[in-house]
Amino acid sequence: MADIEKLVEQLSELTVLEAAELSKALEEKWGVSASAAVAVAAAPGAGGGDAGGAAEEKDEFEVVLTGDGGKKIQVIKEVRAITGLGLGEAKALVEGAPKTVKEGATKDEAEEIKSKIEAAGGTVELK
Repeated sequence: MADIEKLVEQLSELTVLEAAELSKALEEKWGVSASAAVAVAAAPGAGGGDAGGAAEEKDEFEVVLTGDGGKKIQVIKEVRAITGLGLGEAKALVEGAPKTVKEGATKDEAEEIKSKIEAAGGTVELK
């Protein structure tokens, strides 16, 4: 039990960027995807087994920065404002594109983030 508490303490000290990298590393290592698990969990109640569930509009989006468009500094500033990351973490996120900026965003929130980053010169994809 002490090992679990120690692990929880170590994970609590991770930055947002480090936690995202850990998540991706575990997804690759275990061959799973957190977004696929959410989609599978939501599917049974979606349409009662009929094909109408497939036409349902998506309500959660992942905002992925795909590039800085040659305006890295402006995009870093915007990413910092959106995510609350520190300068080094935001710089690493922008330089490591494609990277997820926000997960589980509503449609309006995702569109707003996309427009802000694109206005700064970056390119964004909504998933």
